[in-house]
Amino acid sequence: MADTTYTIDNLCYLMERLRRAETGCPWDLKQTFKTLAPYTLEEAYEVIDAIENENYGQLKEESGDLLFQVIFYAQLGKEQNLFDFEEIVSLLVKKLISRHPHVFPEGTLTSERRPGRAQLNEQSIKDNWESIKQSERKEKGQASILDDIPLGLPALTRATKLQKRAARHGFDWPDMQGVLDKVHEETHELNEAITEGEVDAIEEELGDVLFTVVNLCRHLKVDAETALRSSSAKFERRINHIEERLHHQGKKMVDIPTEQLDEFWTEAKFSTMSKHP
Repeated sequence: MADTTYTIDNLCYLMERLRRAETGCPWDLKQTFKTLAPYTLEEAYEVIDAIENENYGQLKEESGDLLFQVIFYAQLGKEQNLFDFEEIVSLLVKKLISRHPHVFPEGTLTSERRPGRAQLNEQSIKDNWESIKQSERKEKGQASILDDIPLGLPALTRATKLQKRAARHGFDWPDMQGVLDKVHEETHELNEAITEGEVDAIEEELGDVLFTVVNLCRHLKVDAETALRSSSAKFERRINHIEERLHHQGKKMVDIPTEQLDEFWTEAKFSTMSKHP
């Protein structure tokens, strides 16, 4: 049998079938917006994992899984007379057209910028994008410039977004040296909290150190989340190297003195560096 090529309409129909009261899937029938949320987050991370591993076959599959989450929300919305998939798409297209006046100058999907007209630079486009989003926030009744930054974001990502948003409105260090000085100040305050042994103060100061390091990443134009994920992956590779070495000796890390583990770590460091420059 030849492979069948399916469309987005087929996917929407499949979703409707899964949710049919009498003949649908019991698991799918139990789901709500809230119960689906953790799965959506998981699927998003699996997309990122495929990208970081440069596994594009996996990326194709994981992108489909993430799309299915959107289709699922659309079906739930349709059942509750809140919205449907067509409305999701229409709203998205309208929003993207309005946020890209440099591409759609007349605010319609078919309008085009005149050939030969000067291109806006990237910073001008970003400034215009933020201005449009600020207008959208006002229309939604969001008073603060930080109102629409989701609480559910990973902490490093949310810290970066908070800092970027505040910086666009004039609240920022004038240069990187000010941030470096702040890192030293927060580290000193953390040392004082550790010396005093105040658990709550230690947690607060650690948070301040992390927040300030994120600010340093931003000034250096380094994505904090990506940098930490990269360092975590590097740590994992080195631990795996140590475990592999010990496995051949019939040992585990808990059986090895700290000094010898340090030697293995140094060996792992240079070994994994040669494989991952």
